[in-house]
Amino acid sequence: MSQEQPTHQHQEPIKYRDIFNVTGGLTAKPIAPQDAAAARAAETRVMGQVQRGGVAAVMQSAADSNVKAGLLNPDDSREEGVSISEFNVDGKRVFVETVGGQVLGQYVEPPSVKTAPPEKVLAQGAKTIGQALESAACSAGDKPVDQSDAAAIQAAEGRAISRIETVPGTLTAAAQAAAAHNSRILPYEQKTKLSAVLKRIWQGATGKLLVDKPVTAEDAEAVIGAELRNKPTMTTTPGGVAESIAEAARQNQSKVSSFACNPSE
Repeated sequence: MSQEQPTHQHQEPIKYRDIFNVTGGLTAKPIAPQDAAAARAAETRVMGQVQRGGVAAVMQSAADSNVKAGLLNPDDSREEGVSISEFNVDGKRVFVETVGGQVLGQYVEPPSVKTAPPEKVLAQGAKTIGQALESAACSAGDKPVDQSDAAAIQAAEGRAISRIETVPGTLTAAAQAAAAHNSRILPYEQKTKLSAVLKRIWQGATGKLLVDKPVTAEDAEAVIGAELRNKPTMTTTPGGVAESIAEAARQNQSKVSSFACNPSE
């Protein structure tokens, strides 16, 4: 009798497709305990520690669930092969983690910098997220919006307003609609360009943003990561959202560093 469990629960182990955006044979493969252990070991070896909420942590949680449900054994492995590659993007170290040859996650290493109180940065005229997006509208305005742009805009707006979900009428909503429109086969002139989405900043996406704030290194890290995760080439768009946010962060950090080194403080 103890073996008669409800058949609607845990019918199958958690697979890669249930958690990650993967294709091919990897989609149907269960996340095995030893593969999760390999991911943890790789992150520790390459990045110094297991990334909180990262690929290894998610794999470990899924593998633990599979074992707890009696669907896999603790020593099971699918031998998918865990690999972490390192790139340099805008002077930042970017780590790309793959399993079975497919990208499951990217991480941007935040720089180690001195910081000053936010009010001091504001007093020195720090560049805001809205202003950085204005710059992107000018420098890359003719680029048709794709998913990487939409993801970067969502990350930037989310950092500004401390909100993740999409709110109707925001820049994120407009960018996602534009990316969906452009995903269809259309002539270039019919595609929605980045300037068309971000031009509302000129009406104020310093005004369109529900809240605006000075750009920090952490903001740049989040936006760069979002753009890279949605870009098959693993490069940022020249003058685009990620690069504009990163440049604003560099300018602001320069102001912060000047303040931190001011002996009169």
